Amino acid sequence: MAGKLRLVVVTPEGKTFDSDVEQVVMPGVEGQLGILPGHVPLLTAIQPGELDLKAGSRGDELAVGGGFAEVTGDRVTILTDMAVKPEDIDEHAVEKALQSAQQALLEKKAGPEAEALMAMIQRSTVQLNLKRKRRTQI
Repeated sequence: MAGKLRLVVVTPEGKTFDSDVEQVVMPGVEGQLGILPGHVPLLTAIQPGELDLKAGSRGDELAVGGGFAEVTGDRVTILTDMAVKPEDIDEHAVEKALQSAQQALLEKKAGPEAEALMAMIQRSTVQLNLKRKRRTQI
């Protein structure tokens, strides 16, 4: 399997992605992190953003939430609270959720509820950005 990585993306709902890819670019907490076959072992946190995958001449993307990534040999495992393909994003529903979270955050300035609302805002924003980017590329 030279030149390939096995990418597995797992959310609380189950396995979202499990396939061979040639390259993974993930949103690390200190910037984008590119993984190629033969990468040194690594355990790192990821933040909400776009997970870019390259398999042959095809490139795919997933909107991911926060979590962790482990690189071992030619395998990348990502544990995240969200992983959504662009075609599975309901733009109108996400916009409504974003507006509701923003409104609720105005009332809750601190504490665990405010942190949960901020996380929801980040995940919604990532999904909208990916959906709109994909729409302009078509």
